[in-house]
Amino acid sequence: MTEIRTKIQKPQGKLGVMIVGLGAVSTTFVAGVLASLRGLARPFGSLTQMGTIRLGKRTEHKSPLVKDFVPLANMEDLVFGAWDIFADDAYTSAVNAGVLEKNQIEDLKEDLQVLRPWKAVFDKNYVRRLDGTHAKQAKTKWDLAQQLTEDILRFKDEKKCDRLNMIWCASTEAYRQPAAVHASLESFEKGLKENDPNIAPSMIYAYAALKLGIPFANGAPNLTVDTPALQTLAIETAAPISGKDFKTGQTLMKTIIAPGLRARLLGINGWFSSNILGNRDGEVLDDPENFKTKEESKLSVLDTILQPELQPELYGNLYHKVRINYYPPRGDNKESWDNIDLFGWLGYPMQLKINFLCRDSILAAPIVLDLVLLMDLAKRAGMKGVQEWLSFYYKSPMVAEGLYPEHNLFIQQMKLKNTLRHMMGEEPITHLGTEYYE
Repeated sequence: MTEIRTKIQKPQGKLGVMIVGLGAVSTTFVAGVLASLRGLARPFGSLTQMGTIRLGKRTEHKSPLVKDFVPLANMEDLVFGAWDIFADDAYTSAVNAGVLEKNQIEDLKEDLQVLRPWKAVFDKNYVRRLDGTHAKQAKTKWDLAQQLTEDILRFKDEKKCDRLNMIWCASTEAYRQPAAVHASLESFEKGLKENDPNIAPSMIYAYAALKLGIPFANGAPNLTVDTPALQTLAIETAAPISGKDFKTGQTLMKTIIAPGLRARLLGINGWFSSNILGNRDGEVLDDPENFKTKEESKLSVLDTILQPELQPELYGNLYHKVRINYYPPRGDNKESWDNIDLFGWLGYPMQLKINFLCRDSILAAPIVLDLVLLMDLAKRAGMKGVQEWLSFYYKSPMVAEGLYPEHNLFIQQMKLKNTLRHMMGEEPITHLGTEYYE
């Protein structure tokens, strides 16, 4: 993240939100925004809409809403566009997803039907469990990127958008490690023209967005903008990027529970995590290559919270296992189980069991809204490249080279709010508080 400008451009006009993937998460997000605007529901879970931020000393009692403190775009100014490998409009997709109650979807039917996805970039090698019938055709990946650019510019013109951003809400892609084609922007563009197999669809979307200076957020654990090529492009075009993998469900619980265990210096011998879910995401993750991408994201959380190299007696022999099982009857209502084997004073053993019956898309939708608004804020504030201060929303936060990511949810929240304070010329909150006792 580069130096923050003191002057932030006002959020005038419409903000175009381009969503990759019009499935459960996306339709729940769009329906939630529409319902909130009509007064049919409240945007619970959204920090930008319902969160407060303390300013100054506790004795001053100043805690405005975040949306009243920083110049965010209003939900009324959002307009939506999307790509998907299925041609269903947002209403049909929301019904099929089964996240929201049917009567709630019916209240929003006309507005949801207007949102029809554009043909998507699809490569079955990256999502083998799905068959894309609504996909773009081209000779090269470079041509696909140009088609996406045409979609973007047409959307901006038709909807009369003043600003745009793009967010990946599509399925998890098969696992990939960085290759030579990702090492530089020159090699990446050459790879697009030569159909390099190491360039995933998500990277093509990101390239199209960043080439136009449009912020890009990655809601899946894919290798996408976390490569030198696309990070270079983001700096060149002054585009903010963030990711990756929306922090929902089981991992959210880990980033809440693990910091507490470490703070009390309770040792952990093992942490076993199991999940069942039956939505499209579960079907995709039933493929070992796609699961490996997700597994890498979920496994990385505990290491950086517990830092076993600093406390080898407590966490040096931790056995961490993660399982995800596709179970169609459960739909989007995911259930997770965690068994944690602890030990405390004098080495005596204890156990902690967590059974979380959650709704993945209900947890993800407010994250999408916050990221859309905060990435737009970052762009208007002159911030470009990796936005580490948005780690609060991700399982695998992107950071500058040489840094380890911060996974502790409470430190992430402090970083986010202190960044907002800094942007607005307020002092950061350290919680030191010694002045009250001097």
